[in-house]
Amino acid sequence: MPPTSLYVTTHVHTDGPIPGPHSLLTLASSAYRADGVPIGTFTANLRELPGATLHPSSLETWRDRAEDWLWTRRAARPPAQVAHAYAAWVESLDGLPVFVTAPEDPDHLFCYWYLQRFAGRWPFAGLVPASDGPDRSWSPPPCPLSGCRTAGDLRTAPAA
Repeated sequence: MPPTSLYVTTHVHTDGPIPGPHSLLTLASSAYRADGVPIGTFTANLRELPGATLHPSSLETWRDRAEDWLWTRRAARPPAQVAHAYAAWVESLDGLPVFVTAPEDPDHLFCYWYLQRFAGRWPFAGLVPASDGPDRSWSPPPCPLSGCRTAGDLRTAPAA
């Protein structure tokens, strides 16, 4: 019997538009069975990459969200530690994990770069656009940042 697919949605916060010159600050994922039932979550704040800088447009956004910025820095862990823990979490899920992504969001780009760079692997069996999934009710994990809750989903902004 073939393994069951699982779907992992993700929400990230960054300090710029691309990984490397800019850092992943927060990574949150939720895993769902194919029928849409949630089965687990992963959340971590990451330390900034050495030598990375805050993008000017991100600076403007974060300046208006100082409390949220401080939340992303709370209990931040080294990127390699988070990448290994995240890959292990994905691999511990019972089934074939599929990364649910929206092409306009930076989630996939940052996750892929960090996992390859620090964990040396991409633990997902595939990708599926969020709009093409069999259950469109999958949603990214709820974001604890007040700017996401009150201003709508800011993931498409360069700073979020």
